[in-house]
Amino acid sequence: MKDIKPLGDRILVKILEEEEQVRDGIIIPDSAKEKSQEAEIIALGSGKKDSDGNRQEFDVSVGDKVLISKYGGTEVKLDGASHQLLREDDILGIIS
Repeated sequence: MKDIKPLGDRILVKILEEEEQVRDGIIIPDSAKEKSQEAEIIALGSGKKDSDGNRQEFDVSVGDKVLISKYGGTEVKLDGASHQLLREDDILGIIS
């Protein structure tokens, strides 16, 4: 697997695939499914700098399952799995 180290306040997440959807015995094709908003944090950047030049810590950590913005970030394929590079602001919440 390629290693990617996010820069600044960017975060690398792995998109968690949803289970196959079936409605009334009909399987919904992948092209009709919405993109999953659930992801797992794989790597964190160094953090955002404040106005004094100090690094701010992230509110999330590696391994957290999070809910991400539907249209935020940049999609990246690593070893056939769907990943996304996004800013901390694109994370909507932590899933417990």
